Amino acid sequence: MKSADLRTSFLEYFRSKGHEVVPSSPLIPGNDPTLLFTNAGMVQFKDVFLGREQRPYVRATSSQRCVRAGGKHNDLENVGYTARHHTFFEMLGNFSFGDYFKREAIQYAWEYLTQVLKLPEEKLWVTVFEEDDEAADIWLKDVGVNPERFSRIGASDNFWSMGDTGPCGPCTEIFYDHGPEVPGGPPGTPEADGDRYIEIWNLVFMQYDRAKDGTLTPLPRPSVDTGMGLERLAAVMQGVHSNYEIDLFQNLIRAIRDMAKGADPTSPSLRVIADHIRSCSFLVADGVMPANEGRGYVLRRIIRRAARHGHKLGLDEPFFHRLVGPLVAEMGEAYPELVKAQPMVERVLRQEEERFAETLEKGLRILEEDIDGLKGTEIPGKTIFVLYDTYGFPVDLTGDIARERGLTLDMAGFEAEMEIQRERARAASHFDADYHRKLKIEGESAFTGYEHLDGQGRVTALFKDGEPVDALASGEHGLVVLDETPFYAESGGQVGDTGELLAEGVIFEVTDTRKHGAAHAHMGRVVEGRIAQGDVLGAKVNQARRQAVVLNHSATHLMHAALREILGDHVQQKGSLVAPDRLRFDFSHFQPVSAEELERIERRVNEAIRANAEAEARIMPIDQALESGAMALFGEKYGDEVRVLSMGGFSTELCGGTHVRRTGDIGVFKILSESGVASGIRRIEAVTGENALNYIGETEKNLSRIAEMVKAGRGDLDEKVALLVERSRQLEKELEALKGKLASAAGSSLADQAVEVNGIKVLAANLEGADPKSLRDTVDQLKNKLGEAAVVLATVKDGKVSLVAGVTQGQTARLKAGELVNAVAQQVGGKGGGRPDMAMAGGTDPSGLPGALASVPDWVRERLG
Repeated sequence: MKSADLRTSFLEYFRSKGHEVVPSSPLIPGNDPTLLFTNAGMVQFKDVFLGREQRPYVRATSSQRCVRAGGKHNDLENVGYTARHHTFFEMLGNFSFGDYFKREAIQYAWEYLTQVLKLPEEKLWVTVFEEDDEAADIWLKDVGVNPERFSRIGASDNFWSMGDTGPCGPCTEIFYDHGPEVPGGPPGTPEADGDRYIEIWNLVFMQYDRAKDGTLTPLPRPSVDTGMGLERLAAVMQGVHSNYEIDLFQNLIRAIRDMAKGADPTSPSLRVIADHIRSCSFLVADGVMPANEGRGYVLRRIIRRAARHGHKLGLDEPFFHRLVGPLVAEMGEAYPELVKAQPMVERVLRQEEERFAETLEKGLRILEEDIDGLKGTEIPGKTIFVLYDTYGFPVDLTGDIARERGLTLDMAGFEAEMEIQRERARAASHFDADYHRKLKIEGESAFTGYEHLDGQGRVTALFKDGEPVDALASGEHGLVVLDETPFYAESGGQVGDTGELLAEGVIFEVTDTRKHGAAHAHMGRVVEGRIAQGDVLGAKVNQARRQAVVLNHSATHLMHAALREILGDHVQQKGSLVAPDRLRFDFSHFQPVSAEELERIERRVNEAIRANAEAEARIMPIDQALESGAMALFGEKYGDEVRVLSMGGFSTELCGGTHVRRTGDIGVFKILSESGVASGIRRIEAVTGENALNYIGETEKNLSRIAEMVKAGRGDLDEKVALLVERSRQLEKELEALKGKLASAAGSSLADQAVEVNGIKVLAANLEGADPKSLRDTVDQLKNKLGEAAVVLATVKDGKVSLVAGVTQGQTARLKAGELVNAVAQQVGGKGGGRPDMAMAGGTDPSGLPGALASVPDWVRERLG
């Protein structure tokens, strides 16, 4: 069974059991800032389990994409060297939020594995928490698991908790036996660490609330959280032992081998790269960008680890980004967001590969030299640190190389170096947050970036850790101030430039540019060499990034003018972000912008773009500029003289930013979204140029797919969809009417089956094919028809029993519908309740239904005395 089919099979099975199929949440947790990545299926439901959030369903199932490559849950170092470790994997899970509990969860799991997937029972091994007699009885007595393939295990493996305090409970795990030819013993034995018995499914029963003192208090609504690795299950179903032999990986490995002609098919590097393209692609698609801290740093580590393993296979040119296409072919159908993000993912990975390639050769050479001169088998901590801090080598990458040579790492020495020079490893944003505000730089920088993207300047000031210094050495973070620079410093919403400051033997990587008074401070790190006061450095702005920013900045001006023209002069800019990938514009407006207004705004901006008017910048006194009608930008500070930017008379604003030469350079403008951010403040996000074309292209593809699905031409697609929607509504109404007629007819025939008990009519029956609403309607009709009565109706669907009980108003003092339905439900493995005159319940044991219904007259007779 293919992995894609297995994923669908799992979700559809639990859909049939009344579970809501919930899409995978992003890899960046939205409800837990303490968690680096989404690392389990339950993460998106954490607040539901804690009772902080209510969902419209009490049963859910999902195939959750997960990453474990940083923080507490970090599998990175094992990836490629074991059969089952991954940085990225998919977790299949089913969840109950106070609905069903141990019995149903266990029965569902066993039924799915043995009846749906047809796995032989003798190949499965079950464990429970050693103190959980309830789960043990369900497995051994109800399910009938062979006691010889069953074991009890302690809390270290079979008791789960969300933290030191809070929800917790025992687990039961299901293992697959790969056969005696594979080393390893059953779970709970000294040989359990072998690979013969592999855990495939973990069922967690959250039934306690743990207090600080360790006291366990039963939860009022026990819940279920299960997790099963898709890759592990696929290995079982495809008859292979290693996860890397399943179809999800084999096609990726084949693509890598096609690039690396003659690569050893057993090389761990193939597995490393195949795993890493999955995690990197999904991380970028979910908004994580390579960086020097946090999630971005983990992503950078994974990319660089993949690049290094590609280098081992002889792939010296950027290759990693070329695997995005094969990955999309493999997983795009299940995760359409990956398809949409493919161009961006490819660009991000390629750029990061190219950046790392510049230092990889040098770093490897340094490491090889140290290894050649090594006395003993331990690589010194100082060497590890220099590679990490100066050349961007993640420690686990150095560890990979050490492992291949039979060497170890001096981690104590490395940690000592990190402690001494921890500031060197801080990301630029941390560096900025710690001391950026208290810097005072005298003098000014002449900005040449309107005309040129490269140039040179003399170093007038250097700062490290907020203090002036005479020089910056290789590996050190700091600020470099030049007397002249083409780097634009962040201002007016436009982000600061990035790029490089260069001299012979010197590279300073500029990660941001900020203003300090009249000076432009280049923030970043010395990658190579040494920079001293008075040095002359070449300055090279990242041209592609600047151009993308320029398009968005000019489009922001045009959109501002269009907003005022269409919405009114009350529109004022309240904030903006002009980045390479998008523009964001906040403005004052008293109500949401309608779809029709957004269309007019977008059309007006594109008209201005097609006019291809010249963008003209003039310097003039501030008063004169304002009198001429130029608008001041939000958050910008102006001197006595200002720069006024005009574009064809359509837009005139005060702006010191960088812009296109003609409006036609923008190409095309597309609004992505409009939303409210505060009272009276709206926000529009948009894209331009290539990003806009990519967005439009994806929209066109989606329209074509929809047109194909509904068998309509593009020209009459809206009419066809409207007809289908209306037809669906009509069918729903007809269905409800038919159900009402069926309920009425059933009620008439069922009334004859009522028996008299102590002066009232009692009826208990199974109504085949009915749904819960039909049961309620029929009970109401029977109550009216029978007079003084107690009625219980049932139906069975997908192995689940639905029950409705009704008692006429005159009898509710003696008979309670809630008590009646609960008495029946307990006999079919369920429970329920409700009002004295109407109550509902459910159950999971249809075999007990005939006896349960037959017991109703006696129950009524007992209550009436």
